[in-house]
Amino acid sequence: MRLKYLREQKGITQLKLAMDLNLNQNSISRYEKGVREADYKTLIMLADYFNVSIDYLLERTDDPTFYK
Repeated sequence: MRLKYLREQKGITQLKLAMDLNLNQNSISRYEKGVREADYKTLIMLADYFNVSIDYLLERTDDPTFYK
């Protein structure tokens, strides 16, 4: 998942992201490390937050605006 890359590009911490999305910071850390997978609702929130497609977030495409 490109979560860490997107978060760092935006210049925000895991804690800031977690607070903005009403998530736990530990969950963000686990998503970034690949220890845990985000559920569908969380994927939508993350994609909306970073203004990218879910496919881009999940590394299925290199085009952040790609929609099937």
